[in-house]
Amino acid sequence: MKSVENYKKDFLLYLNTIVKVKEPKQLYEPIHYILQLGGKRLRPVLTLLICDIYNGNVVKAMDAAVAIEVFHNFTLIHDDIMDNAPIRRSKTTVHEKWDVNTGILSGDAMMIMAYQYLEKYDPNLYKKLNILFSKTALEVCEGQQYDVDFETKNNVTIAEYVKMITYKTSVLVAAAMKMGAIIAETNEEEANKIYQFGLNLGIAFQLQDDYLDTFGDVATFGKKIGGDIIENKKTFLYLKALEVGKKEDKQRLIQLYSSKVENDKKMEEVTALFKKNKLNEITVKEIEIYTNKAFETLNTLSISEEKKLILKNFGLNLMKRSN
Repeated sequence: MKSVENYKKDFLLYLNTIVKVKEPKQLYEPIHYILQLGGKRLRPVLTLLICDIYNGNVVKAMDAAVAIEVFHNFTLIHDDIMDNAPIRRSKTTVHEKWDVNTGILSGDAMMIMAYQYLEKYDPNLYKKLNILFSKTALEVCEGQQYDVDFETKNNVTIAEYVKMITYKTSVLVAAAMKMGAIIAETNEEEANKIYQFGLNLGIAFQLQDDYLDTFGDVATFGKKIGGDIIENKKTFLYLKALEVGKKEDKQRLIQLYSSKVENDKKMEEVTALFKKNKLNEITVKEIEIYTNKAFETLNTLSISEEKKLILKNFGLNLMKRSN
């Protein structure tokens, strides 16, 4: 088994050989730009790692890994447009560097490209991968719509929020893992278990993202700290604060989140209210709950204890991240 960094290195070498700037440059330069911005490459690494864990051909899994990564970055371009976000991975977002129309069109092209990479597989594998990929792609869109709906919905529950992040973020992590299992020709029951492992790990990952958006360090987070607060996003921290906070704190939070004001004072006051009601501690515990759910599924997998430990350490390291 390779280290995560070596899977990432191999993946980037392959990605750079197949994703090139060509004519029309206005279409392909933004694609090349977003794919070169860095990031953890979590999803493609998981496809390769799981394929290897089930004794599959890791080289054979590369195109599926690229499909996952290209699709993920397509969603980032469109999400940034919808959120009017200026920064992605500490760099200018595509729609800011070029323009909104370019971002939309380049994103559309990436969606199509993602499907093209799956066409390289034999018919039987292609059908299985394509069914999973299409299901996942639609769920991601549903998750994004839920996210948009929550902006104007005043009675969002934590259960609804978890469903939203499951669709918007977690299903792609789970699909990345299951694709690796499919390519390794694992049985369906085992592939479904690895999907569940990835699903809970993905929820924990997004909750960690919520936490870092408020309590992280801009130098390592790669996005503006407090962006969710400025945009009045109803994250786990906000919804849980309404559940556990005192009446005056809840009223003030609702008032602040009804404001379109974008300044540091608002961010500081909301952060202070979160800290007062111990949302930093509560969120960390919630992250641990979903991480442990993932590990419970991990224990049922038909792989060696050594390989289970590799996946467990991967999950633990993911939850310790600062970006």
